[in-house]
Amino acid sequence: MNKERKHIIFLARWYPHRYDPMFGLFVQRHAEAAALFNDITVIYCQEQRALSIEHNAHNPQLTANCNYEIVRTLENNVDTIRVYYKKPKNKIQSLLRFYRANMKALKLCKPADMIHVHVLTRLGIIAWIQKLLHKTPYIITEHWSRYLPGNDFSGFLRKSACKLAVRNAEVVTTVTENLATAMRNHGLKNDNYVVLPNVVNLDMFHISEKNNAPCKIIHISCFEDKSKNISGLLESLKIINDKGIDFQCTLIGEGMDLDLMKEKAKELQLINKVSFTGLLQGQALADELSSGDFLVLSSNYENMPVVILEALASGLPVVSTNVGGIKEMIDDTKGILVEPKNKEALAEAMIKMIETYKNYDANYLRNSVIEKYGYESVGRFLSKLYNND
Repeated sequence: MNKERKHIIFLARWYPHRYDPMFGLFVQRHAEAAALFNDITVIYCQEQRALSIEHNAHNPQLTANCNYEIVRTLENNVDTIRVYYKKPKNKIQSLLRFYRANMKALKLCKPADMIHVHVLTRLGIIAWIQKLLHKTPYIITEHWSRYLPGNDFSGFLRKSACKLAVRNAEVVTTVTENLATAMRNHGLKNDNYVVLPNVVNLDMFHISEKNNAPCKIIHISCFEDKSKNISGLLESLKIINDKGIDFQCTLIGEGMDLDLMKEKAKELQLINKVSFTGLLQGQALADELSSGDFLVLSSNYENMPVVILEALASGLPVVSTNVGGIKEMIDDTKGILVEPKNKEALAEAMIKMIETYKNYDANYLRNSVIEKYGYESVGRFLSKLYNND
């Protein structure tokens, strides 16, 4: 690809930050993929959780005042500007401070050839204003599952703002066709909806030799039970255990319901069958995942879980509830899908997988990810969007 590198500004509503290094990690990976072929600046604004602004005379990229702290770093060839702002007193002040934080960051950037919005609604309006003022085109990538049936996408102002932002975007991308359909059904009209693949670090996730006895099941989530339904997974594991079928299940992650899920595991007398690792990142996560025999997800709703792609890249088949865009990734050659909120069906699927996981071709599973979801592949895909190819 010999096209001239363009300067693209990512306006990201979700992105890793000092309080949560995993938040919006998939957006960071998109930025890193895009940076292979274009100059990328990411802007992310985050409310302060504890006001601890420190001046650092040795770091000219760190500036602060009573309400805003700006931290600018170069991360994997991505110019990254994070603005931390003082916690506001009310929703109106929160909105104004968020907009002001983004504008402060934009003033630090050289002119953009295009703005790439990740997650509506607020940032879509900022991009629309920049288009009016400076004629800077923008595209939107939506990751949020709030448009899917059963979720809350409501409010006249929110819907009107989203419609305005979507209508004036050059392209709207989603990570599944299912999400694109849901957005259209809410009246978010654009002639150019495109499915944008998520990114998998293929150098990190790998196939490993193992001979687990008993079968090792892996679950990875943010431990928010309303959406991830970890309680339902534990109840399914209880059914399997009561049938006398041996297994071990490792649950990876942390979140608001982690302690509740630990207590539930005790109540269900699964303490010798399940283990909780807490948050794992980077190679530690990849190594633990590849040590398993299959991945299980029990979500009530989803969009496109990157962890499924990471499991496939590690040669693991998948048992999952059939929600969101998961069926766009998993067929009979890659795993088993069941209807959500059915603990008996999930238990039966896991029992079948315990009996058959060795029949899946690990190299086939990994190769299904390599061709579409690697950094270079996604980077070239994004570059075509930026060049209107």
